[in-house]
Parts: sequence; C-alpha cells; structure tokens
Amino acid sequence: MPINIPASALPLTVSDLELINFARETIDATTDAGADADGIHTMGAAVRAADGRMFGGVNIYHFTGGPCAELVALGAARAAGAVELTHIVAVGNHGRGVKSPCGKDRQILADYYPSIRVILEAPEGAVSVLAQDLLPLAFDHRAEQI
Repeated sequence: MPINIPASALPLTVSDLELINFARETIDATTDAGADADGIHTMGAAVRAADGRMFGGVNIYHFTGGPCAELVALGAARAAGAVELTHIVAVGNHGRGVKSPCGKDRQILADYYPSIRVILEAPEGAVSVLAQDLLPLAFDHRAEQI
C-alpha cells in the first residue's frame, strides 16, 4: 500500500535528531523488557517545548490500553509548565527506531496540538509533519462542543 506523505513534511533538523536521541535514551534507561521479550515499558517518547526544553515519557502497557509514551511525555511537559510544544517523537526499545503514533495519540495531537510537528518514518527516511495532517477527514472534537 503506498504511503501518502503530507505536504507539511520536512526533513529532519539537528534538533529533531537530538529529540529522537533523547527519546531513545529515555526508553533505553527504563525499559523492563529484555530483547525480544514483552514488558510494561517498551516505548519512549520525547517532546520539545518552544523554549528548547525536552521532556520524556515511557508507555505503561496494559491490556486495557494504558497510556502511550507520547501522552506521558505531553503530561510531563505540561507538569513542568511547558505550554507551547513544537515537536514530538516516539521510539521503540532495543533500537527499534522511530514509531508512528497510534490512532488515539493522533486524535489527541490533532485536538490539542494541531501545529506540533510529529517525527515519523517515511519511505525515504524520517520526516516531521504537522499533527493536523495525520488524520485526514478526522473527527473534530472542538466543533462537536458547540
């Protein structure tokens, strides 16, 4: 199946690569799963604030749908007073690389952070895209609140 890369896609910058590395370091330091093993903490994420600060998070896997690493990182940023966020990325443990956000994360990003740049893999290599472009024809939560 061909992948349609949004028009907002940009090549990665040095600061994007630093954010990926920060997410990698976060999960590598905290994963509880051995190589090729299941665990509770297997994904890491990092978010960058407009002032350059980076915040990390890890997932809490649970069959009921525990929080994804991206949501934990968003919460950590907000808890530290970061309001304007510019970039977010998720990576798998054990060097599994950059991972695309799940549907729930895409909806939350589109609802609350539509202009945040999401780093994800593309056929020609990783890029960053606007969160609002990840869900074409998406449910518009704000419009439904009127």
